[in-house]
Amino acid sequence: MLPDGVAHNVAWLNSPRNVFDLSGRGAIVTGGGTHLGKAMARALATHGALVCIAGRRPEMLADAVSELSSDGLDVTSRVLDITDADQVDQTTVEVAAELGDLSIMVCNAGASAEDQFPPDQPIQTFLDTLNSHLVGTFSCAQAAARSMRAAQIGGSIIAISSMQGSVASDPRLYAGLDMAYRSGPAYQSAKAGIIGLTRNLAAELGPLGIRANCISPGFIPKNNANPDFVERGRRGNPLGIIGEPDDLAGAVLLLASDAGRFITGHNLIVDGGWSIW
Repeated sequence: MLPDGVAHNVAWLNSPRNVFDLSGRGAIVTGGGTHLGKAMARALATHGALVCIAGRRPEMLADAVSELSSDGLDVTSRVLDITDADQVDQTTVEVAAELGDLSIMVCNAGASAEDQFPPDQPIQTFLDTLNSHLVGTFSCAQAAARSMRAAQIGGSIIAISSMQGSVASDPRLYAGLDMAYRSGPAYQSAKAGIIGLTRNLAAELGPLGIRANCISPGFIPKNNANPDFVERGRRGNPLGIIGEPDDLAGAVLLLASDAGRFITGHNLIVDGGWSIW
């Protein structure tokens, strides 16, 4: 049974209002200063959410806030290291108070050390990646759940995994290329763990009216990615195109808004069909 004040609102089913409307809802997007995080923050703010982007690098956060604010969007920022659970708790409480609401938490941040060929992978590197991606995601989800439970408003927790949490990384993508980073055992283990974590959160938090879902982006390279690597990714995709950060806008809006009110425990793969092979 849901606590008082968290009963599911079904009035929108017979209402002409926009079911993607997020007006007045507070959101935190970790890793929101660049690339995928910034695109998701833009999507939420464009649909009315009061968005706080959080990350480790103040200069990136400042640039992102300036860019988004210049487009008329309501966005603030906080410096946050998601591997510091106490800082995550404190920041979540403070942001919820400042925004007057915390209905949406997008757990996007995660730092990866250089993954190596499995026999040569240092254990500490493996653990560091798990700590940042998987444990950091749990810390953020946990802090959001505490805030939502206290406010008795329900909410949406959206974890960001990867298609490589469901399918193996193809070593042929990296063969012969001078790249400092490759997706290997640590990254894939962490992203697979995030999918499992999301399902558990959905089961445990559902009675509180809190939905937990996961987005698994596909091949969406950064602008400075090796061009040969990008071309290999394009050819390996059934649609024959490269993903853009804004391709996640629809997924994050669906899972954050009332349009997704009956969706929880789901891993939404947004990869242009890569994982069908």
